[in-house]
Amino acid sequence: MTDEPGRDRDAAEKISVQHGMFGVSGTGDTSGYGRLVAPIALPNSTSRPYGGYFDAVVDALIEGLHAAGVAADRAVEQVVVFRDQLTLHIAAEQLPLVARTLRDRDDLRFELCHGVSGVHYPDDTGRELHAVYPLQSLTWGRRVTLEVSVPDANRHVPSLYGIYPTTDWHEREAYDFFGLIFDGHPALTRIQMPDDWVGHPQRKDYPLGGIPVEYKGAQIPAPDERRAYR
Repeated sequence: MTDEPGRDRDAAEKISVQHGMFGVSGTGDTSGYGRLVAPIALPNSTSRPYGGYFDAVVDALIEGLHAAGVAADRAVEQVVVFRDQLTLHIAAEQLPLVARTLRDRDDLRFELCHGVSGVHYPDDTGRELHAVYPLQSLTWGRRVTLEVSVPDANRHVPSLYGIYPTTDWHEREAYDFFGLIFDGHPALTRIQMPDDWVGHPQRKDYPLGGIPVEYKGAQIPAPDERRAYR
């Protein structure tokens, strides 16, 4: 787990520069902000003390991981406190253990997961795709966010459906729109786009309309031929 003393709490890692409102090149940007130039930066690690209840949450999680025989630095890659929010960057293979620990320990009790959101940073080499999970403890009135980063070449993230069933349709949405593959999900299919759609529309490098129009010739199968889930 990265914990670098003296690191500025609000420091950021610059990963790219955005040109134009939507990053469009050539045609398609009708926003009037074509000359906008803005850096894309991610917050860096935060050094202790994190403040508020954040230290207690991290300490309890580390204790739970040690009890499970896993060293903290194998599971928690980074601790970030940014704008009064605690985000734990988690190694993908340890995500289920971390989530279960946060849910089940009496001094943590993060019973509720508000779903998962996909994020795409095409210039963040080796960690282009992120999965973000906001968790809430109804018992203690606390919040924490888990974030997992995977390369576009290996888009696999363990499903949390068995731990937090509320992630069911959210994982399908992140799969549909970002291409994240949630291993262990009971029915990982597209949620809005047709099954044969090429690409993932919410990625930053996805074409913004124009010609040809891809969504044509769609057919609705008969009721007895549609997908069924059990």
